[in-house]
Amino acid sequence: MTVDKELEKLSRLTPLAATPEARARALAAAMQAFDTAENNAPAAQGNAKGWRQSSIINWIWSPAMNKKFLAGSALATLLVIPAAGYLAIELTRNGRPITDQTEIAGNLSKSEASKQPAATAGHPVTVAPQAPAGNNSLAEQSVAVAQAPRDKEAPALAKPDSSQTSEFGANDVATLTNKPEGSAAALGAAKRSAPAAPGIVPQQQLAEPMAAIAPSPTPPAEGRVQIQLDPNRERFANAPANPIKSVATDPVSTFSADVDSASYSFVRRSLTGGAMPDPQSVRVEEMINYFPYDWPGPDNADQPFKATVTVMPTPWNHDTELMHVAIKGYDIASATTPHANLVFLIDVSGSMDEPDKLPLLKSAFRLLINRLKPDDTVSIVTYAGNAGTVLAPTRVAEKSKILSAIDGLEPGGSTGGAEGIEAAYDLAKQGFVKDGINRVMLATDGDFNVGPSSDEDLKRIIEERRKDGIFLTVLGFGRGNLNDSLMQTLAQNGNGSAAYIDTLAEAQKTLVEEAGSTLFPIASDVKFQVEFNPERIAEYRLIGYETRALNREDFNNDRVDAGDIGSGHSVTAIYEITPKGSPAVMNDDLRYGAADKVPAAAADSAHHGELAFVKMRYKKPGEDKSALITTPVDDGNAVTNVDAAPQDVRFSVAVAAFGQKLSHVAAVDTYSYQAIADLAAASRGTDAFGYRSDFLGLIRLADGLSQR
Repeated sequence: MTVDKELEKLSRLTPLAATPEARARALAAAMQAFDTAENNAPAAQGNAKGWRQSSIINWIWSPAMNKKFLAGSALATLLVIPAAGYLAIELTRNGRPITDQTEIAGNLSKSEASKQPAATAGHPVTVAPQAPAGNNSLAEQSVAVAQAPRDKEAPALAKPDSSQTSEFGANDVATLTNKPEGSAAALGAAKRSAPAAPGIVPQQQLAEPMAAIAPSPTPPAEGRVQIQLDPNRERFANAPANPIKSVATDPVSTFSADVDSASYSFVRRSLTGGAMPDPQSVRVEEMINYFPYDWPGPDNADQPFKATVTVMPTPWNHDTELMHVAIKGYDIASATTPHANLVFLIDVSGSMDEPDKLPLLKSAFRLLINRLKPDDTVSIVTYAGNAGTVLAPTRVAEKSKILSAIDGLEPGGSTGGAEGIEAAYDLAKQGFVKDGINRVMLATDGDFNVGPSSDEDLKRIIEERRKDGIFLTVLGFGRGNLNDSLMQTLAQNGNGSAAYIDTLAEAQKTLVEEAGSTLFPIASDVKFQVEFNPERIAEYRLIGYETRALNREDFNNDRVDAGDIGSGHSVTAIYEITPKGSPAVMNDDLRYGAADKVPAAAADSAHHGELAFVKMRYKKPGEDKSALITTPVDDGNAVTNVDAAPQDVRFSVAVAAFGQKLSHVAAVDTYSYQAIADLAAASRGTDAFGYRSDFLGLIRLADGLSQR
């Protein structure tokens, strides 16, 4: 029997678009033709005796067969249908989703013929991409597969929907058969140019099983599978606003410093994107501390902070007052900054494959590299399933090498952040600079989903590693699955700070203009404690700092971790206080034991005129014992009206009002966005970088969006 006769016989078979049984018979017949050719064709016509050892593609294109197969259905039957059927069953086994071509190729290469899902009448046929070992002919093996009992675990393919089609091209064939690109390209060209013979199914019909398995409403980019992300996966810490407290029962307020600015950037992105921010994403203290203020600073580094207190009428409540506490840190001159040992821990998982994530991250770090000194060192660790060192410690003098490593980062894989954190801290410890800056800079969208991924597990890892004297900066990127709650947990427990980078301008602000406060710490474990005089103050409410609250006894406990402050950083805390006898008092006087609640110090005539007493504890870098700074507050700190308060004080109060309104705090319900805008505009000042003008724009956006 000649090959010509076998092909003629094959062309009369039932079309491929018919039932699965007909397809099985066509496939078996095609392979019988090959087996016959092996036994009958002369060696000079293509070395048919050795065809079983070569690939199907190369055998088809042997000199003896190059004309007949162009017009025959054997090409389409042998290559497309078995590959598509096998691919479909493998990818749908146990509900697995289709990912990308590399995974497909991996599945095919790892499978054995004996493990292939078999088919019986009425079920699809699959053929292993590699021939089983043994002496049986390929036709015999194919028939055996078709007649074998069906694997119970292999799901039957749904009947193709002719309305859903996609091209199964030559590159896909090359991937599935593990053959060189050139052979696959030649096959693709042949399929497009060859005239159709009787029984040949058009190319779009051959692709129908694939389309039925994985229909896509919108075609993904070439070579990339489209992944739909849940737009509501952002996670924020659920912290209700601080309540009003009675001085008679709770005269002392204690909290940790917070110099983060992530909340303001996130709020800005939400508003400029046309949506009101999630109230839980609004941390008022971070919005206040986002802006640079010209608070008076200390004269030298011996006492790294100076506190300035202002008492003023409350703009949104005429019966209360605001106690505004402004702290300014010592600003280290750039010429005297210590050497820096920085480890960039970069998330390159698949979720970072968006323009506002990894590409923006690369640009942000390029800005930082240009800010560092030549003797500083930079390392790069990436994580996506597994952590890896991309760049060993390298001096910034070799800037091109560092930038090349950054430019070469590509996204892909799942997110196993815990292993990356461990690797980054190990690298920072290896390159530790005594009396220098040792810092891990974690850049991520916060989507940790592999390994120890709970907030508590990662918190424990960070707490253990901070003992090495290595600080942490957490930089958040992108939307869709931002885990702000986890970012806050890591920053707060790792001697660090957190920022959210939504634009390159924000990267410039955080990593260049404020590089000193971002990179160079001047104090750690900074805590505040305010005691109110019950003879003067009836009630108080701390605005913001809900996630930074500490127990009263934590203030003097040096083992309790708190926030860290960098060079030149400013920290602002605002209390709304209710004077004794004000109609705004919410709590009744105590019937029993009220006198016992008055601290002895308050009864002393020497402190009778004080409104409150502000205390601050801090540790110098590398020290374990804290130091104390105190500031009494009395009538000398008060101004008679809002306009008499310093300009920066008024602007920060406007920001505080805006943050409270966005987070739905009842105290500002009757205070309009327009009133906030008027207060901010009147206290905008010189605004060298335009931050305050942008803030006014956000107020207008919120006003418009809130009226929808």
